[in-house]
This record gives sequence, C-alpha cells and structure tokens, in this order.
Amino acid sequence: MRAWGIGNYPFPNDDEGTYLAQAWAVRHGELAHYTYWYDHPPFGWIQLAAVSWLPSWLLPDLPTFVQGRIAMLPVAGATCVLAYVVGRRIGLVRPAAAAAVLLYALSPLAVLLQRQIYLDNFAVLWVLAAFAFALSPRRHLWHHVAAGTAFALAVLSKETVAVLLPVLLVTLWQGSHPRTRKFSFAGFGSGFVLTGLFYPLYALLKGELLPGAGHVSLLGTLKFQLGGREGSGSPFEAGTDAHRLFADWLTRDPYLLVGGAAAAVCALVVRRLRPVALAVLVLALVAMRPGGYLPQMYIVQVLPFLALTLAGLVQAGIARLPGRPRLRIAAALAAAAAAVAVAGPHWYEEDHSAVTADNNRVYRDASRWLRETPVGDRAKVRIVTDGVLWLDAVDAGYRPGTGAIWHYKLDQDPAVTKTLPHGWKDIDYVVSTPALRGEREHLPTLRDLFAHASPVATFGEGGGRIDILRIENEPATQIESTPATQIQNNQ
Repeated sequence: MRAWGIGNYPFPNDDEGTYLAQAWAVRHGELAHYTYWYDHPPFGWIQLAAVSWLPSWLLPDLPTFVQGRIAMLPVAGATCVLAYVVGRRIGLVRPAAAAAVLLYALSPLAVLLQRQIYLDNFAVLWVLAAFAFALSPRRHLWHHVAAGTAFALAVLSKETVAVLLPVLLVTLWQGSHPRTRKFSFAGFGSGFVLTGLFYPLYALLKGELLPGAGHVSLLGTLKFQLGGREGSGSPFEAGTDAHRLFADWLTRDPYLLVGGAAAAVCALVVRRLRPVALAVLVLALVAMRPGGYLPQMYIVQVLPFLALTLAGLVQAGIARLPGRPRLRIAAALAAAAAAVAVAGPHWYEEDHSAVTADNNRVYRDASRWLRETPVGDRAKVRIVTDGVLWLDAVDAGYRPGTGAIWHYKLDQDPAVTKTLPHGWKDIDYVVSTPALRGEREHLPTLRDLFAHASPVATFGEGGGRIDILRIENEPATQIESTPATQIQNNQ
C-alpha cells in the first residue's frame, strides 16, 4: 500500500524537499544545506541520510523526492512491526494485535502520510520502540535503559513527541517490578538524559546554545518555536488553520479517529490498555489547545495508539462475554465484519485514490527539464527553486546553495544575500511551483523576480502548474495569465 504509486501521490510538500536536502548535506559532512539554525534536532534527517543513499544510487533518474519516499518504506515497515510488538505487550492476543496493525497500516491517513518524508515518521518508530522496551515482560534493567534511550532518539527526531514523556513514565511504572522500580526509573532517566544531552552539548561546543549577535542559537530558536511563530488557531473555530486541518483529517478517516478517541476514554479503566489510551488523550489535548501551531503531519504520532486502543478495547469487551470460547470467536468475527462493513467502503475509496492517482507529473517534468535542458554552464547559472526541486537542481549540476538557491533563503540567509550584490538581477531562472508562488508576497527578492520573468516552459495547468521562468532585464507583463498548456522547450 505504501509503495504502489508512491511517486504519484500525494502532491509533494516543501518540507519533504527540505529534509531530503538536509540528508544530502549530512552525506556531504554538514548538518544542513544552508546555515543550520536549530529548527529541529538533526537526528531525523541523519537517519534519512542513512536510508536514502541506496534509492538515489539505484534509481538516479527518478525525481529526488520519489527516491526519498522509497527510502521511507522500511521505516513504515519497522513501525508496523513495533506496533504489533507493543500490542502483544499490552496484552493483545495475536489476532487482535494483527488487527491493530491492519487498522493502522490501512488507514488512509497512514497511507498518505507515511509515504511522505516527514520527521514524525522516524519519531513514531522510536516512540513505539520505547514503549516496547518499557513493557518488556523480562523487566530487565537494560531494557528500561533502552526505553529511555529510544525515547531520547524519538525527541531528537521530532521534538514534539516530548509531550509523551509522562505517558511513558506511567508505562514504565506498570512495566517494572515494584522491588526494582527505582532502578528501572534511574536506568530510564540515564538513557534519556545522557542521549538527549548530545544536542545541547553540540550547540554549546559551537557557541550557539545561547542567543547572541551574529549567530544562530538553540535557545533562541526554541523561543521562536514556542512563542514566536504564528499559531493555527482553535480547531473549534471555523475558518482557522487548525479547524481546516481537523476537518481534512476527519474527511480522510473519521472511523479510526473517532472510534479510537472514544475507545481511549473508555480504555482508561483497563489497566493494561492505559498506556496507549493515555498516549491518545495527551496527543489529542495538545492538538486541540487554542493558539498553538499545528502541522499537517502531527496526526502521524497519534495513529498507532488509536489503532492499538481500539483493538484492545474490543478484545477486552469480547473477553467479558459469558459462555464458551466459540461465542467469543463468533463475537470477534462479528466485530471484524462490522469494521469492514462500516469503514471498508470509505477506506477502499481513499486508498484506491492513493494508489491510482497521478498528481505529480508536473514535478517529474520539471525535474527532467532541470536535468536535460541546456542552459549554458550550469556551474555558473543561478536558479531559484522550491525545497522539493532543490536537490534535483543540484544533481543536474547547478552549484549547491548559491547556484541552486532554495527560495526561502533569498532574503533570509546572509550567506546567500551577500552573493547577490545586484539582488534579483543576479538570478537567471526561477522554477515557479505552487509552494514558491505562495511565498512571493513575503519575500521581496522573489517578488522582484516574478516581476521581471518570462516563461520558457510550463508543465500542467491551474494552481498546480510549474513554470520555468527566465529573468529578463525588462519587467514582464501578465505572467499569471500565461497559457497553462505546456510550452515545449528547445528539446
């Protein structure tokens, strides 16, 4: 389900290109393809660097975001295995644990978001590993140390999962023996703190822990992340970004979201299900807080816990039925049939679209243009792209950073602006994508580029099209009214 049509759907998100470019930088000895400003801990794209080199080597002709998505397949597979392990360790019988994995793996939201190159996918893998170690039936001290280490690696992959720390402590309390519990907590704390300290220690050694003039800083960026960026509004208020995001999630999969959330409230009274139920409720409360920033991929963190809670509560209900085992087997089959009848048609429609739709031809065409169209000496040509196509431009021979320029850095990074003494006049081409056009009103240099650009090729039509724009000395006119039919390039 993940691999079928992975390069065709969904439409690329600029974050995917950013993380993939940062993974490329790791393979070349840096933490980011531009100045690393502590926007996220780097362990997520360090892992991406470790898994993405093979698809890029085996399939060099594919657009780089497709190569990156293929690299996410083993991450999705390992996450499903760990979801099964956690299910078994909270007391699910094998069929129930397998059902939880199916609920998780076939959910349209998981099919959509686990294909994409998101740090949350790495974080969820490590969170599930931490839960599996904390619930280890052997109750070995080193398992609890490993739980702390795994959770630290989850936070270093995507810092937002740190809100699950209280839940994991409750899990460790349930999974440890009363006589050795204090050693279990000490071991967990040691693994978590000693692993997590690598990040602030790196910033300290670079002189970038505290804010100051002339450099980025870990604490300065953290302050911005917590209070400086614009919030998404309340999910209960129509018209806000959070409300639209919740509506989109519920449109794609109302059954697992509503069913799993309801199950989490009921499962709090079942001791063995309490860890996964608390995880659902904590993550849901964080998502529903008014005024906070809520990204599209946040729901990735909740999905496995929703599936485990729902499957666990159904099993608990069936176990309470009186009578012979045959009655319970019949009840389990009836529950499975009811799930298929209720959610099956909607899931089939959503998943069928995911594996058959082709939304990304424009990106494949633009990537081919970058690689094949002669524009002179690419090492000297300057081209502005969005995050998704930046690495394609680099692979095509454009100079990283100051030749192939990520549009977001035009006015944001002094290392780039100092190489453009004449501003927009120093740029030769712009690859105009939906993400790039959406930012032009906020970036003065990008706005000037659009005012002095003429299209040489167009791929697709409407708002999802991609235009190749050549920068002219004279102002361009009516760029937005350029016909949306494809303009053939010289080839």
